[in-house]
Amino acid sequence: MGRKNKAYAKDLHQQAYEKLVSMQAFGESKRAAVADGTAKYKIFSFNTYQDYWKHTKYFIEYIKENYPECTTLKAAKRHMNEWLQSRVAQGLSAWTIQLEAKALGKLYGIGPEDEGYFVPPKRRREDITRSRGDRVRDKHFSEANNDELIKFCKGTGLRRGELSELRGGDLMSRKQITQELARLSAVPMDERTPQQARRLAVLKDTELFQEEYFVLVRNGKGGRERLSPVVGKNTSQIIERMKNTPRGERVWQHVHQSADIHAYRAVYATNIYKAHARKIEDIPYDRVSKKTNRRYQSQVYACRKDEAGKKLDKAAMLVCSKALGHNRIDVVANNYIRGL
Repeated sequence: MGRKNKAYAKDLHQQAYEKLVSMQAFGESKRAAVADGTAKYKIFSFNTYQDYWKHTKYFIEYIKENYPECTTLKAAKRHMNEWLQSRVAQGLSAWTIQLEAKALGKLYGIGPEDEGYFVPPKRRREDITRSRGDRVRDKHFSEANNDELIKFCKGTGLRRGELSELRGGDLMSRKQITQELARLSAVPMDERTPQQARRLAVLKDTELFQEEYFVLVRNGKGGRERLSPVVGKNTSQIIERMKNTPRGERVWQHVHQSADIHAYRAVYATNIYKAHARKIEDIPYDRVSKKTNRRYQSQVYACRKDEAGKKLDKAAMLVCSKALGHNRIDVVANNYIRGL
């Protein structure tokens, strides 16, 4: 006779896979899910799903090797924090540990506010090694042979996946944007579809910039669409490549795996920040502290930790954040703006 409960016939790998797949909510509103309390049971981005599944498999392998008697996710749960602590002992970065804690938190439906949630090491800017100094992979990457790719990256700020998916026809001029903006704005608010409303917001973001050309990112981080301005001294070369690529074909057939895309994005971000930043002393003291009764600059961002003492213009940081496809200015300060 067969098992009455077929669930137990599935190994841990299959149980975890089915659990994460059942949580896929690509394209759904995360804000709405947070509001109704269902966000912890959903995964809103395909890239996030891939990351969570990748690290969940590492956990499953650990359980199979060390606790073969654990044949269900429920039984394996008690070893979750033990595994995460072992990852800390291995010397993995705080960023990786944070990701793995979130992956298992999603798998088991628990969050930082819940009792027993693993508290990962704090992430410190000085511990970042990505895109700093020479790496072994650099020996396999010729800057001379990839000169056009590097210039393109520094002028558009696209992520690796965004570069790979960029197509001919994904270039918009200021004139095209203005025309589409006028057309969508003419549609009464109560008659606009959700797609039209999102598109209108993307188009309006371009008003933050002075540039004449933008690359259309159709599926950025979190599935968000954006228009990133083409900036820098190589603008003409970038526009020419975009225009010469037949509509629908990839602009870049191959993006070298050793290309330091994050470093190029940092150059892009820093240049945009510099172009829009005011002198800190010129930013008005527009608020009064309730505690000290002293006036302060609400539009000035004070960096912390190893960057303590450095101040940035929040308005310029927002412009930079929009260009990169982020929604938080602190991400720009901590990961992209350099050499100021």
